[in-house]
Amino acid sequence: MAVQRTPVPQPPVPQPPVPQTPVPQTPVPQSPVRAVIFDWGGTLTPWHTVDHATLWRNVCTLHFATELAERHAAAIRSAERELWLAAEREHRSATLDHVFERAGVNATEALLASYFEAWEPHTLTDPDAGELFRRLRAAGIRIGVLSNTMWPRSVHEQVFRRDGVLGLIDGAVYTSEIEWTKPHPEAFRAAMAAVGVSDPGGCVFVGDRPYDDVYGAKRAGMRAVLVPHSEVPAYPAGEPDAVITRLADLAPLIDAWQAG
Repeated sequence: MAVQRTPVPQPPVPQPPVPQTPVPQTPVPQSPVRAVIFDWGGTLTPWHTVDHATLWRNVCTLHFATELAERHAAAIRSAERELWLAAEREHRSATLDHVFERAGVNATEALLASYFEAWEPHTLTDPDAGELFRRLRAAGIRIGVLSNTMWPRSVHEQVFRRDGVLGLIDGAVYTSEIEWTKPHPEAFRAAMAAVGVSDPGGCVFVGDRPYDDVYGAKRAGMRAVLVPHSEVPAYPAGEPDAVITRLADLAPLIDAWQAG
């Protein structure tokens, strides 16, 4: 499938089947909010579509002869998709190194630089994020990020640095650095540890995927806020505590929860 749905380097996959006996979601006590943890692509970055196959073809064309570029681009895209599908099934993480190894392509520093340069216009942080982060931090709430990603931390931090919000983030977990991906509970526990909060009832997770983000967060004992997009399938086994249409709507929601 050539056209993909979000600026994350992650393709959409078919909706996971609702298990006949769903894993129970931990009841979330209404504790004071101590941390808000955000998904990255499609949540902290605005929703749009990305043609991954064309992007890889354009990148490879800069570094290989035409026929080889086409072959390498197809192999890389196939490997990338296979690893994301495996992550969806098994909740195991992967990295770009795994992609290139599976594709049989030598990823030079120059090729990687071209790849991330091609992604730059698709990684812009939502304009509402900075003010939201500052408002939450002023209220004593810690800010975290948990992203299913194959990219290294350095790339994500460069994105946040470029957009002036890196210093507002108290902790971040990128699944390229850990064993698990969302919705596995260990991914959410790692994010809690990154922001220095041990009680999941004091955490709110904000994301755009009903399965990875909402179901995963609720299963881990957090409250979950959905930022819905029509192309992401519903997941009936996970119901959000709230739904917002833009990041700016989150602050008054948190204020209301804090007021009890």
